[in-house]
Amino acid sequence: MSVAGTYNTTVKSPMGDQKGTLTVNQGEGEAWTGTMAGGLGSMDITDGTVDGNTLRWTMNMTVPMPMKLTCEATIDGDTLTGKVNAGAFGDMPLTGERG
Repeated sequence: MSVAGTYNTTVKSPMGDQKGTLTVNQGEGEAWTGTMAGGLGSMDITDGTVDGNTLRWTMNMTVPMPMKLTCEATIDGDTLTGKVNAGAFGDMPLTGERG
């Protein structure tokens, strides 16, 4: 099953629910690229890997403060569930639906 697609996501952050659009472009082998776009701007996916139906990636947030985000999500059909780790702020739940 392909994990490629566009997902309408919600991250439950200390600043409230952050809605966004995660675009997954499956590449060669276990690699993938994409973007996460939302109310605070757009971030490029870096270090994207896929293992079965589990995605792992990082993003470099600049707004409201510079921070590296480490993310993991599992795709089940058209549903995405996972977490975003924001360093000292800890893990934040991530959910989404393929659009």
